[in-house]
Amino acid sequence: QVQLVESGGGLVQAGGSLRLSCAASGFTFSNYAMGWFRQAPGKEREIVSAINWSGTNTYYADSVKGRFTISRGNAKNTVYLQMNSLKPEDTAVYYCAADHSSAVVTTIRGYDYWGQGTQVTVSS
Repeated sequence: QVQLVESGGGLVQAGGSLRLSCAASGFTFSNYAMGWFRQAPGKEREIVSAINWSGTNTYYADSVKGRFTISRGNAKNTVYLQMNSLKPEDTAVYYCAADHSSAVVTTIRGYDYWGQGTQVTVSS
């Protein structure tokens, strides 16, 4: 059974940091590209960051470049999102997702498996 379980969300003040984790099981994690998405109330789900199977290629949305860092530990079947200098507009539910492609995938439709999400709230 495929599972993606996000953790690390919470309430933080603007300028603060959070580290999200996504633990994967039920599939060969090291063969999959991974992505982080977010969805704010009343808005569509959008990509935040993505990483290829080996961690050598990454993608960041313009809104988070220079502030967020995606990484993965294939030995631990986990993908991470380090979020620094958080802003109120980063408030959203954050989801991790897995795609069977080995390359970086930036489109929502490309992803096969999704987690349940973790809430991130940034207060001003």
